[in-house]
Amino acid sequence: QLQASGGGLVQAGGSLRLSCAASGRTFSRYVMGWFRQAPGKEREFVATISWSGGSTYYVDSVKGRFSISRDNAKSTVYLQMNSLKPEDTAVYYCAAKDGMALSQMHRLYDYWGQGTQVTVSS
Repeated sequence: QLQASGGGLVQAGGSLRLSCAASGRTFSRYVMGWFRQAPGKEREFVATISWSGGSTYYVDSVKGRFSISRDNAKSTVYLQMNSLKPEDTAVYYCAAKDGMALSQMHRLYDYWGQGTQVTVSS
C-alpha cells in the first residue's frame, strides 16, 4: 500500500515536498516513481529513482526544479518541488515497480498510491 501526502495550494515560485509512505512490502526492492495527471490530460511521468537512490531520472520540464529521493529505512519516497509553475498543477501519484530498471512508462508500475493534489496559482 502506498500513501501519498504533502500536496496543497502554493503560489508560483513556491515549494512543496510530497511524501509517499509504503507498507506491506520490501520497499527497498522497488523502483519508485512519481507521476501526475492534470484535468483532461493523460497521466505524465515526473521522476523515478532506483532501489538505492543512486540513480534518478526526470521529465525535462521539471529538471533542475524537482528532486526525487528515498529513505529505505522509513519506506518513504519524496518529491521536493521548487520554483513551482502553474503548469505543475495536477494530481500527483507515487508508484512502485518490481525489478531494477527505471522506467517512465506508467503501465510498467505495479502499485499506485491514491494521489495528492498540487495546485499552483499564478
